[in-house]
Amino acid sequence: MNRRTFTQTLATAALSAVVAPLQAAPASAESSPKAQPFSLSVMLWTVFTDLPFEERLAKVAEAGYSNVELVGEYSKWSAGDFARANAARKRLNIEFDATAGLAHGIADPASREALLAELTQALTPMETLGCPAMILLSGNVVPRLTRWAQHRACVETLKRAAALVEGRTINGQPVRLLLECIDPEENSRYFLTSAAEAIEVVRQVDHPQVQFLYDIFHEQIAEGNLIEKLDKHIDVIGLIHVADVPGRHEPGTGEINYANIFRRLAQLNYRRMVAMEFHPSGDPVATLRAAKGLALSAGAL
Repeated sequence: MNRRTFTQTLATAALSAVVAPLQAAPASAESSPKAQPFSLSVMLWTVFTDLPFEERLAKVAEAGYSNVELVGEYSKWSAGDFARANAARKRLNIEFDATAGLAHGIADPASREALLAELTQALTPMETLGCPAMILLSGNVVPRLTRWAQHRACVETLKRAAALVEGRTINGQPVRLLLECIDPEENSRYFLTSAAEAIEVVRQVDHPQVQFLYDIFHEQIAEGNLIEKLDKHIDVIGLIHVADVPGRHEPGTGEINYANIFRRLAQLNYRRMVAMEFHPSGDPVATLRAAKGLALSAGAL
């Protein structure tokens, strides 16, 4: 299951050898004041999916994380469900740093008003949960439109969305809109498969509350050249998602050198969120701990 499929359905072994050595690293890294230049989070759709929501948060906390990202899990919650979720996150010292799950994309001008209405409605549960960022997707190619027309639609829709959240804060932080690409292997019909074009859209919107979500997994499949994009565009990157290629498993199971990426983020003084969005190849708690250890130890170098 991928995150797009998970979003749609909301509406209706031992660890690998590479993980074990990493488990020894976190203790010394976490004790250093230089150990965590960026914050770490877990995208919840990838882990503990067989457990009730509050138990999933407890497992994330057990793995050593204090931030969680959502995909609209709350879409059908009652007031009591929100109260229980908030009580659990406060008890566990967890913050919700971002969410996703809007049904409409930004690339089809015919869907613009529906997208803006969705975003307006989404601000209420975001405020209830103290969640200050919304992930936005482009949606698919519209055959009746030229590529340039859809590019311009992305820019104009994001400008309108930025006007909705301008100056607005949740949990003491500016509300941010985060534009994400999806690689063409996951969805061959998706409009924004290129980080370069998505970053261009964000720069054309030119609003501090509109940023790029740099999903390393998707970009490795789509275009690669991962670190150069960090070097050139760190100023507009508002969130980073982590998974290895192939398989969307934890760092160290595939072809991406995440130690170098985490090290470069520290060198670039990146201070926003890095979220684990992978399917653990072994025990989820231990695997998440190992991923955190890698991020902390590499970022401290």
